[in-house]
Amino acid sequence: MSTSPPPRTTTSDSAPLTTATVPDDGALAWLRALGPRGRRAFAGAFGGYALDSYDYFTLPLSMVALAAYFGLDSAQTGLFTTVTLVASAIGGAAAGVLADRIGRVRALMITVVTYAVFTVACGFAPTYETLLVFRSLQGLGFGGEWAVGAILVAEYASPKHRGRTLGAIQSSWAVGWGLAALAYTLVFSFFGDDTAWRVMFWTGALPALLVVWMRRRVQDAPEAAAARERSTEKGSFPAIFKGPLLRTTLFAGLLSTGVQGGYYTLATWVPTYLKSERGLSVVGTGGYLTFLISGAFLGYLTGGYLTDRLGRRRNIWLFALLSAACILAYANIPGGADTVLLVLGFPLGFCMSAIFSGFGSYLSELYPTALRGTGQGFTYNTGRAVGAVFPTTVGFLADSWGVGGALVFGAVGYAIAALALLGLPETRGKELE
Repeated sequence: MSTSPPPRTTTSDSAPLTTATVPDDGALAWLRALGPRGRRAFAGAFGGYALDSYDYFTLPLSMVALAAYFGLDSAQTGLFTTVTLVASAIGGAAAGVLADRIGRVRALMITVVTYAVFTVACGFAPTYETLLVFRSLQGLGFGGEWAVGAILVAEYASPKHRGRTLGAIQSSWAVGWGLAALAYTLVFSFFGDDTAWRVMFWTGALPALLVVWMRRRVQDAPEAAAARERSTEKGSFPAIFKGPLLRTTLFAGLLSTGVQGGYYTLATWVPTYLKSERGLSVVGTGGYLTFLISGAFLGYLTGGYLTDRLGRRRNIWLFALLSAACILAYANIPGGADTVLLVLGFPLGFCMSAIFSGFGSYLSELYPTALRGTGQGFTYNTGRAVGAVFPTTVGFLADSWGVGGALVFGAVGYAIAALALLGLPETRGKELE
């Protein structure tokens, strides 16, 4: 049964606007079509994911200072990312089930509070082992935010605009990344390295303010909530491994593994590569990251548009190829060619982000409403867990290959993603049911 709302002639706050009451074209048609409730849900999910990104990047940006403070080698620093992503798989999968059982908004608030509390706790860690524990607990909240927020907005969005709507949500990751890079530049300029990394983690308390606003202003999409109530099938892991959903779950998990393996390789190790092998200062690293992050922001928005125009599968195929090519080029820039390094950061950020834009809409469309949270949470976060092997592998290889050479391993992830698409259908224009 379709859960899409019938045409309405009202523009009240009690119901989202539809194509019957708003213009169906223009650059912001996707935003108008959400209606008042949908726009508040969009704001909540956008803010939650931006702050999720901010809290995540406090670690990679502080990695060099942490390694010096605790006396760590590359493999040990790579383990920080691995435990974060493995824990995020557990937290994300659990949050998906929770979203199907108690609702999207409640689950979203739980994830935001979790990652905020334990990011702050990281700043108080007295030992490497304690920091690993706190970072893994932070990952429990970090893993659930995107899947739950994406589903919340997908259930308000129209089929025609769902790709670019979720692409806009995805762009908030670049916003959070940019805020983290700005905070890094300021904090590490005013504090010594031994204190600065702690201050970076303490700024992770910011998401708590968002939760207060969300509790009063954001609601689940009424039609989707009603469909969940009517369904006899409640969120559970066995349910997404039955019948035709088995194939979907296996290939969607493989797709997520490939894309996130490539992405987190770059997100984790590029700051270290710029400082340790290219010899850039704190301010210089921030400047180079500005190009990378600007490309990422535009990549999310462009990828969202293209996933509606080209289809989900073609968009992912296109940017898997381009991302792999950019990694190979970026890691092989000769020494001294810092201008080329600067300029190439933009297409690298663009391509590795544009591939993500279709994920929110694609995974939402692969599962029915009663199992959407479970399916999307499980497949996306399984990808995070298995993809976490990639940054750690780079850490081990970095000692013999150098960080730049080891980054090439990230291209393998994008090849896996391209192959996984062979087992999944195209879902562009599908009504959620």
